[in-house]
Amino acid sequence: MIPRLKEQYDKIIVDNLKKKFSISNKLMIPKVSKVILNMGLGADSIDKKKVQSCIDDMSLISGQKPIVTKFKKSISNFKTRKGTTAGVKVTLRKKKMYEFIDRLVNIALPRIKDFQGLSTKSFDKFGNYSFGIKEHIIFPEVNFDKVDKIRGMDITIVIEGDNNESKAALLDEMNFPFIKKNKVN
Repeated sequence: MIPRLKEQYDKIIVDNLKKKFSISNKLMIPKVSKVILNMGLGADSIDKKKVQSCIDDMSLISGQKPIVTKFKKSISNFKTRKGTTAGVKVTLRKKKMYEFIDRLVNIALPRIKDFQGLSTKSFDKFGNYSFGIKEHIIFPEVNFDKVDKIRGMDITIVIEGDNNESKAALLDEMNFPFIKKNKVN
């Protein structure tokens, strides 16, 4: 079964972006190639039960098992040791990626308390869009009663395309809730 957002991308979004940017070739339209979810553990990385709790929560949110990331070198100022657990990470592609973006935009982000919108300035020099979420419990898959600690997570959306304007237009077509700037005349 094709995800709803992928179907919408193929039928509607591609045509809208072709008209908006006067692009003749369909392959020049920006597209999302992968979504990366990252949850740092901080001081909880020592406790194996808390690490397992993070793995369980991240697998519920993403739909696939995350990998456990380790520190590459010891830094005394950050109290890290080489080889100890740093966090958990998931990379989503294809169907799971589109399903996650659909759930993120339509279900999870509207559940954030006092949510004003996402900034359009979060694109890096490569055109990837990154933002953080302070509470991972905004996803309906996570059972609030079983969560031992509310954690934040970082979401990076990797987009293939020419410029940041067209990439922002792609995310806007996917109904990302960007902050709209009102121009006063």
